[in-house]
Amino acid sequence: MNRRPLGRSELVIEPLVLGGNVFGWTVDEALGFSILDAYVEEGFTAIDTAEGYPNWVPGNPPGMSETIIGKWLKARGNRANVHIFTKVNSGRDPKGLSADAIKAGVEASLKRLQTDYIDLYFSHWPADQNTHEETLAAYDVLVRAGKVRVIGASNFSPEAMKDAQDISVVKSLPRYEVTQPLYNLYDRAEFDALRPFLVENEVGAITYFSLAAGFLTGKYRSKADFSKSPRGDGAEKYLNERGLAILGALDVIAKELDATPSEVALAWLVAQEGVSAPIASATSVDQVRSLARGVKLALSDEAMARLTDAGA
Repeated sequence: MNRRPLGRSELVIEPLVLGGNVFGWTVDEALGFSILDAYVEEGFTAIDTAEGYPNWVPGNPPGMSETIIGKWLKARGNRANVHIFTKVNSGRDPKGLSADAIKAGVEASLKRLQTDYIDLYFSHWPADQNTHEETLAAYDVLVRAGKVRVIGASNFSPEAMKDAQDISVVKSLPRYEVTQPLYNLYDRAEFDALRPFLVENEVGAITYFSLAAGFLTGKYRSKADFSKSPRGDGAEKYLNERGLAILGALDVIAKELDATPSEVALAWLVAQEGVSAPIASATSVDQVRSLARGVKLALSDEAMARLTDAGA
């Protein structure tokens, strides 16, 4: 399994990142521990979460996902063997990406994660009320203090990424080494627009909604299917002619390779220029095993073309 560098940074990971958004939502602490154990047993190290996961669940205290991951890290004593990614400004706080907000956010995340450093710390959403210089200077303090190793930007446009990089050069501040964009077989426009910048500037990309909120697993084939899962609402928008065409291509290729549609969808993503690794979440140990098979699956040029054309 080929490991991949994240931008020009010191971080090198396997081509899969475990999504922690389900921890504290559809996955409780005990199941979360089992999923995390299975993930590292498969040879993977990168785990993605955020200060805001899953704060959309009524009654949840802040950062339940980070809390569960932190308890697992302490119980297993394996902090040095994994890479922890988390994010600030998850709730699009009015303070945005100000120095004060970043300082408070990182301290709270470190406490919940029960660690003294974060491998990759993302600006979760752009914040127009703050300059790139203020934000990057705040990150510079954290990097120099050893609390953050590398910084990234999630949901940033190509223009925002370029502007931030220009400031980092002029002011000798850390640059965003990694981006976290929406990208999958269905949702392509955002990443296609971003890719030239990433490739030219050697910026890594870990993609979210890599399975289109579960739609590319093939479990949603009709409107009735969406009521069967707490995450169904997020996938309903894909149930249209184009979405069904993509599922049809996935079904055929999956059958040819004795794989599942989700495994084929991940294999397609991993093979895309500019993609460092897809993020994918799991709600069972079996799903973890399937994710591992998917990112190790090699597709022929012909299969890649069929999948690409199906969603064109």
